[in-house]
Amino acid sequence: MADTILVTGGSGYFGTVLAEQATDAGQQVRIFDLNPPEEARDGVEYVPGDIRDRDAVRAACEDVDVVYHNVAQVPLAKDRELFESVNVTGTANVLLAARDAKVGKVVHTSSSAIFGIPEHNPVTEDTPGRPLEDYGKAKLHAEVLCHEAAAGGLDVTIVRPRTILGHGRLGIMAILFELVADGAPVFVIGGGDNRYQFVHANDLAAACLLAGGREGPTTYNIGTNDFGTMRDTLQALVDHARTGSRVRSLPIGPARSAMKLSAGLGLVPLAPYHWLLYGESLWFDTTKAEQELGWHPTHSNASMVIESYDWFLAHRDELADMHGSHHQSPARLGVLRVLKALR
Repeated sequence: MADTILVTGGSGYFGTVLAEQATDAGQQVRIFDLNPPEEARDGVEYVPGDIRDRDAVRAACEDVDVVYHNVAQVPLAKDRELFESVNVTGTANVLLAARDAKVGKVVHTSSSAIFGIPEHNPVTEDTPGRPLEDYGKAKLHAEVLCHEAAAGGLDVTIVRPRTILGHGRLGIMAILFELVADGAPVFVIGGGDNRYQFVHANDLAAACLLAGGREGPTTYNIGTNDFGTMRDTLQALVDHARTGSRVRSLPIGPARSAMKLSAGLGLVPLAPYHWLLYGESLWFDTTKAEQELGWHPTHSNASMVIESYDWFLAHRDELADMHGSHHQSPARLGVLRVLKALR
């Protein structure tokens, strides 16, 4: 008999990918989300609800074998209260509900933001978390709750992804894609020689599903194994686009100060996560996931940023009408629109 799984945030960007892969694998999928999924699929049940509503979460967990917890307020929300109520309290609600419903497994999607700027790379599952901003702090707090629940007997696995890309991924990436599409320059901080790792949504979903089938609480770091510097990734994109867009450098100090000031004034859709970490190196050692889960990434940094960009181009005329999570709807250029004049 097929497992019944609950995907919290199953109407969001990554939740949609995860639910689709699970359905294709023959699992019965229940989606718990404030918003219904864009497309109805056979084998998928939608349960409306707010992750902050403990009773609603408890009801959604009834008769479920595995819970995949993906609801989160991402850095673009820039709201400390939401980070706490959704990312922390929401996670507590899921863990309590799963325990009460005797769910066999919980897979919690965390974030590389818990590491801030690591002292050493590559980052392993045992690298201590030291987040620099409110989003990362909330995600680390949620991980602490997962460890406490595991110590109490609940089978909880934490999956930490690097920055997620793939077709349909918008959010802050839409700013980059719009600039490249119009031939405007795109910028790296300093020389852009910081090594920066992404993960494709399909590869991440595959890792989560494999983790959901493995008994015992643990943690996995997930990212591509084919990546280079930030400049390498952006150069691959502009070479593919052939719009005249070029990669240019900005001095580190002034660039961060300008990003912080303009974001504080509401002129650009950036959060502390972006100006603190965009120019820093962070990459995962994925050996543990490969050895224990038999998981292997199938996309490179270059292939996924190009795939995401091509999807953006194909749907550009429709983007103004897109509404959904921060990752499903495009961030607006704001004052960055002036960059289009710097061709």
